Amino acid sequence: MADETGELAGREGAHGRGTRGTGKRRLLAGGAALALLAALAGTWATHTWPFTGDEHYCWGAWRENSGPDFLGDETLEDGNGKRVGTERAPTPRRPTGTCTVAIDTWRTAGNGDKVTRRTEIEVTYGPAPKGAAERAGWVVDHLGGDALPLPDGLPGTVHGLGGTIVLPKRCDTADGRPTVVTLAAGSTDTWSRGSMAGRAGLGGTRSVAALLVAAANRGMEAAGCAAGRPFELVSPVLQLPERAESLFTEACRIPGFAIDKVTGSNLEYQVGAVDRDLQSCSVRLQRGLGRFYDAVMVAEPRLAALLDGVTGDGPPAPGWRGTGVFTDDYGIVRADCAGRPATFVMVSMPRDAQEAFTDAVTGRLGCDPLAPRHTQPS
Repeated sequence: MADETGELAGREGAHGRGTRGTGKRRLLAGGAALALLAALAGTWATHTWPFTGDEHYCWGAWRENSGPDFLGDETLEDGNGKRVGTERAPTPRRPTGTCTVAIDTWRTAGNGDKVTRRTEIEVTYGPAPKGAAERAGWVVDHLGGDALPLPDGLPGTVHGLGGTIVLPKRCDTADGRPTVVTLAAGSTDTWSRGSMAGRAGLGGTRSVAALLVAAANRGMEAAGCAAGRPFELVSPVLQLPERAESLFTEACRIPGFAIDKVTGSNLEYQVGAVDRDLQSCSVRLQRGLGRFYDAVMVAEPRLAALLDGVTGDGPPAPGWRGTGVFTDDYGIVRADCAGRPATFVMVSMPRDAQEAFTDAVTGRLGCDPLAPRHTQPS
């Protein structure tokens, strides 16, 4: 009996301890479940695994199905396509970054031919090139051609397939160069007999400007230089008054910017921005065969800062006003014009063309010529 009582007491004691242990396990399990739910709520809020949600691109700046066609489901051709984003965000210790959104689609044409389209939208965060020659080419490529100034005083330019925005001085690199965010897009359709430019689906210049501003704001946050108000796009983007035109005599209708008729028959020119902050003229070989002349005047302070350190300490040539450098490939001149510095960048242009461009700009702005004045013989 005693043995039975002791055995019973032992079983009851063990049962009591087991009950208390089970209670503890239930509490721990309940706490773990709450922690897991909290974690899952966090991942749901940020659209990460295990909930699908809309994908985000370019350091979180762009969201799937948020406006432009290239981010929408329609661009994937009813399942005959895929969109992939790759990125490396800038950080305070490494203030450079890239992101790319690539879309591959395919369809069957009426003749049974398979047509594939490759679209890439790339954003870069970092400084312009360091060397003077590379920077001159970079400036005319990003500020010239059909590029238009961003509205609302934003320091940058935009066109239908890309744009450029210069970040505030607090984001400058250690060597003093401004940090820039650029966006560039391209699309190619390919089939059995060849290829041609496709539709990138960016939605026009206003949409491109919005994409650029969003990427710049998120890039600054990631790099740790986002103090102050973020960039804000409010106003519409102005359109160029004219398209590229065939060239026979004077480029961009600038007096003295003349090209002989035989050469001009294979060229076309594009008048870009023309205001007190920016003016550009690009001359190209027809059918997209390359650069012929490029000229840009920039006076907007943050855009002009892109050329700090490469304008020299003295006149570019005898008789020229301001400071600058002339080489066989490019010319850069900075001088006071109507009360503030203006910088002229001219690539692949002979001296008479440089004189014609600078004369046209200084005459329009109402400041002294840069090039020397020659007395005509009597």
